Amino acid sequence: MDFYYDIKERFFNLIKEKDLMSSKVEVVSARTLTPQEVIGKPERDDFPLLKGKEVMLQADFKGSLGQAFTDLPGNYSGSLREILAMFLDNNFKRAVFVATLNAVLRHLNYISKTVHCKDKEPGECAAHLVDYIKERFGNLRIAFIGMQPAMVEALAAQFEIRVVDLDPDNVGQRRCGVLIEDAAHTKEILSWANIVLATGTTAV
Repeated sequence: MDFYYDIKERFFNLIKEKDLMSSKVEVVSARTLTPQEVIGKPERDDFPLLKGKEVMLQADFKGSLGQAFTDLPGNYSGSLREILAMFLDNNFKRAVFVATLNAVLRHLNYISKTVHCKDKEPGECAAHLVDYIKERFGNLRIAFIGMQPAMVEALAAQFEIRVVDLDPDNVGQRRCGVLIEDAAHTKEILSWANIVLATGTTAV
């Protein structure tokens, strides 16, 4: 878990620097949201969230919200100190940590867009992603880890793309015109690609 160790260490140092460990408002609450609360009524119905494959946790830190996907729903309330001490040994705890990280960094104005887009926004977001990649990298090969259908469809129209997913309902199928490959091909796909895009779920 070197990935999380590094993030926790940086997060700890930031919270210590900002004196949030002893803040009077120490409670971070996370709750599972319904698909409608998270994504509204998007133009397509093939998002994992709408198919019941994932749920969204939402953390609230001093009025700033952060979210994270997980396949283990639940509720949690605790201080930042407690969350930093938490052993991240399952998907629920990792989602609580990621949602909390997002909420705190938003509170500190380090990041924005910590809440999932709704209704028509997923399609708009996918179009922005295509523009972002074109402007910064030009024409290239993309490895996409996880399945976000609006993004995969938009990217596939403009770039060479290969997608890896763990969902057995997707693997071996064509989604958005792209063959969804299983995790056994990950190393090969990463070598083939110029850049890697990964869904938030893959970090949990």
